Amino acid sequence: MRIATWNIAGIKARLEVLVRWLEEEKPDIVGLQEIKSVDESFPRTEIEALGYNVETHGQKSWNGVALLSKLPFDEVHRGLPGDDTDEQARLIEGVFSVEGGAVRVCNIYLPNGNPVDTEKFPYKLKWMDRLNVFAEQRLALEEPFILMGDFNLIPQPIDCHAPDKWWGDALFRPESLERFRKLQNMGMTDALRAVSSEQQFTFWDYQAGAWRRNAGIRIDHLMLSPQAADRLDDVHIHKDTRDWEKPSDHVPIEGRFSF
Repeated sequence: MRIATWNIAGIKARLEVLVRWLEEEKPDIVGLQEIKSVDESFPRTEIEALGYNVETHGQKSWNGVALLSKLPFDEVHRGLPGDDTDEQARLIEGVFSVEGGAVRVCNIYLPNGNPVDTEKFPYKLKWMDRLNVFAEQRLALEEPFILMGDFNLIPQPIDCHAPDKWWGDALFRPESLERFRKLQNMGMTDALRAVSSEQQFTFWDYQAGAWRRNAGIRIDHLMLSPQAADRLDDVHIHKDTRDWEKPSDHVPIEGRFSF
């Protein structure tokens, strides 16, 4: 089974790119972030025509996440628990039947947190605290659980083209990393680092020739419960999509599993 995550940077602007990639690669499950669309306006017809079931948790102009799956959804959950006042659409989870049981796939768009001297950074940290509580509850189910998406977090210096320049940014500072380490210490495995120690990126800014200079960062991740990590075969970053016409500034990252 092929399960991928991709910050699409606006579904309406990037629909042709998405459809092309789905047609060429045919992944089984895809999590999209930053769809920037309400549920009613999401172009589900074009995607359903490719054989996908579609579930969304949208928001006008900002945020928004979606799950596309060739498998039927057994369950769908929307929104991160823990704060009833939080109206930002940043999490959608699906449960799917596979041979031998079920697999739970949770797609997130974690807050950026910049500028750090505004309310955006405390919001990011509180969101990460809630996410860790959520992940701990999911781990207690002892089933294959894949927590994936745009984490807006650079795990290590190797995941950044210029660590000294990025250090102190909301994506790469002690408070953010502390919460990410807590997630890992619960037993969640960084899928890419389970199969590769090489420097690889998933995001290149549109500005300053970042793509041309390979000035990228790795902020899109698949984090796996022990039961999912045991079934991981490989991870592939679809770097070529960044060179397509009207690309997202992120590229898909895909886990391949023996489900």
